[in-house]
Amino acid sequence: MTKAILLTVLLAGLIVIGTSAPAFGAQLDVTLNPNNAESPFKMSYLKTVFIEYPNGGDLFDALGGTEWNVSGMADATNPGVQQLMNKLNADIQSDGSQARISDLDVTYEFQLKGRNIQTSIDYRVILEGTITNYIITEDSQKKLVDLGWRGLSTTSSIQIDGMEINIPLDILKTEEPILYNTFVNTEAEDILNKELINASFILEQPLTNWHFLFDPTGINADANTFGLDESIQGFVVSSWTMGESSIREGRQVERVFEAEVMADETYIVRSVQSSDTANLSSIGFGALDVLDGVEIIGVTPTPPEDYMTTSTGGFPIMIIYGMAGMAAIAGIGFFIFSSRAMKKTATGQQGIDPSNLVGYQTSESSGGYQTNRGEAQLKNDTDYATTRSVYDGEVETTPQETTPQETVPEQTMPSSGEEAACGCAASAEIGSECDCEMQGSCLCDATCRCNADICKEQVREMS
Repeated sequence: MTKAILLTVLLAGLIVIGTSAPAFGAQLDVTLNPNNAESPFKMSYLKTVFIEYPNGGDLFDALGGTEWNVSGMADATNPGVQQLMNKLNADIQSDGSQARISDLDVTYEFQLKGRNIQTSIDYRVILEGTITNYIITEDSQKKLVDLGWRGLSTTSSIQIDGMEINIPLDILKTEEPILYNTFVNTEAEDILNKELINASFILEQPLTNWHFLFDPTGINADANTFGLDESIQGFVVSSWTMGESSIREGRQVERVFEAEVMADETYIVRSVQSSDTANLSSIGFGALDVLDGVEIIGVTPTPPEDYMTTSTGGFPIMIIYGMAGMAAIAGIGFFIFSSRAMKKTATGQQGIDPSNLVGYQTSESSGGYQTNRGEAQLKNDTDYATTRSVYDGEVETTPQETTPQETVPEQTMPSSGEEAACGCAASAEIGSECDCEMQGSCLCDATCRCNADICKEQVREMS
């Protein structure tokens, strides 16, 4: 039953993960073709702002249950898009890159949804365009490709058809004036003035920390049977991927900014932007390098002979050796711990050696009836001091090996100094006279001096 529940939970988790698309702050997708003068690219930006009103107030009255959606798109003929292209190219140039954006389409969508305890505003801007001038130099052997343009960002206000698409607070000025008036001149204003079009982290993360793979499918003799695009037939494809949060790549977390606003009630404003990610590919085999502080790749049609690494800088080999080293250290630690534990644990016989014990019977027969009672005692007391700890309490006298007393015939009366012929005599020596009482009968004659009531009664009757 437990296994069935566990499998159900795991399956549900896989379904949720497989059907949910992660949202990233900035996401770059581009495939560069060094054989062409230009290549297409796509950059997406996403941010969500939460406005919480746990105590109600004017914002609750204005936003509870409110929903609206504003969206639009424009191409390079739009003055606002042209302004954005100029700002992005200026940012690329300031990063030291010679590449330029020659064409750009902009799609934007802003959605507000009011709920009982909070309102969320989703901001999304998608840039699809063409990048040019990324070829630095070329010869018959290889081409140098500029990758320093990938951090597409601007801090300027961008208006497209009267709609602000870069500064979240300015959007509220036209769509929700009550929000704008509540947040202006507060800490929330600083949070909502942070630009949406910002991919600086994609540029700041060195390409040597990205995962690198290459696909040699295009150089196969029958590559055309795979339905490959003509642009990659005859070439390998190199790919760099950024977005993993690990020791090597660095810890990547959501960028969260929060502020409290004191108005008619206390409101909480929280801006959430997920970590950035990027997928950058190039036709041909790309080797990383740096030129004048700008990251570049040297591209050749095919990889070097016998090149088999699957990640930048021989990453898998390092991981394999690292795992082997950790396993060796863990094994050594285990053996050291086991050795110490065994030394601390006593071995061999514990307590009294059975060969040093002797058993004897503690009851005699009477009238054909005999009990099966007995006990074990040490053959001698030489080792008693070393074995004394096995007893729960103090023993006043050292047990000695004894033999049962012989029963005196009823008609024979012993002298005053002679022990009574009593079946409980042996038990009497160790203080367990109640043996006769437990059996419900006395196994003694008239001379018995047992303290058991049944024995005393028997003595009186026989007297």
